[in-house]
Amino acid sequence: MAFTPDPFVAIILVNWNGFDYTQACLASLRKIDFPDFKVIVVDNGSQNQEGKSLKKLFPEIELIENAENLGFSEGNNVGIRFALEQGFSHIMLLNNDTEVESNFLGEMMRKFHQNSRLGVVQPLILFLNDPKKIWSAGGKWASSVGRAITLGDRGPLADYRFKVTNLDWATGCCMLLSREAILKTGLLNAQYFAYFEDVEWSLRFKKAGFEISLAEKAVIYHEAGASSKKTHSEGTLSPKVFYYNVRNQFFLLRSQKIYLGIIYHFFRFLGWAGYFLIRGRFRKMNAVLKGIQDGLGADLQTAKRWP
Repeated sequence: MAFTPDPFVAIILVNWNGFDYTQACLASLRKIDFPDFKVIVVDNGSQNQEGKSLKKLFPEIELIENAENLGFSEGNNVGIRFALEQGFSHIMLLNNDTEVESNFLGEMMRKFHQNSRLGVVQPLILFLNDPKKIWSAGGKWASSVGRAITLGDRGPLADYRFKVTNLDWATGCCMLLSREAILKTGLLNAQYFAYFEDVEWSLRFKKAGFEISLAEKAVIYHEAGASSKKTHSEGTLSPKVFYYNVRNQFFLLRSQKIYLGIIYHFFRFLGWAGYFLIRGRFRKMNAVLKGIQDGLGADLQTAKRWP
């Protein structure tokens, strides 16, 4: 398909053993009023052939099936490569545990029409089970110590004032990107697997000269952490989440050469490990310590470009 300047959006959902969430998300996407879009579901090696079951229920989707779980980063990269090959002008990453308002995509695209320097747009994200509370209104980056701050985090929507719509980073929960920005900046960094890959990507977009903006009138709802919780317990975060969270923060700090931040987070994470030791949560303690070791010791890899 030859590239056309007319807006044509690919919406990428990565599914990993999340059939019910993905089904609800796809049902909400059927109701959006933007005329030209295609949904690409990347099944990340789910059990029970979930991808094929979703295709039967939603024959309009493009289904890509990975043989194994490639993680959030590379799973989305598979969909991004396909979308770029097909000539889409804009590409959206959308968590499968979200539901959307019918006008959200149109409002996000409106931002691109208003500002030619934009590379990334994020919607306003509210909690699915508490839609009066903000999950994310975008992100700011505290470069002195390397902290990624979520704007509006858990605050009441009624009290929030949208004073800043220019962002330092957009969350991978939902981000709409221009083709040009991806071609110039590169793909997600697959080394991250999951967590902080969106912050690292956003900082690269900014470095490449693109702006990031919040579309405050575009609203979606997020279950928040559905894929991060144990599937067999009370819903607490798994040790793997702590491992990737710790490791990837150090990857990010090292890539940005924020040495004060490395020291700050090192002692912060040691505090986590001490807390888990006191509480007898040894698997989580070991995950944090392993995250520190790998985050500081592993060789950093760079993100790939397309083609």
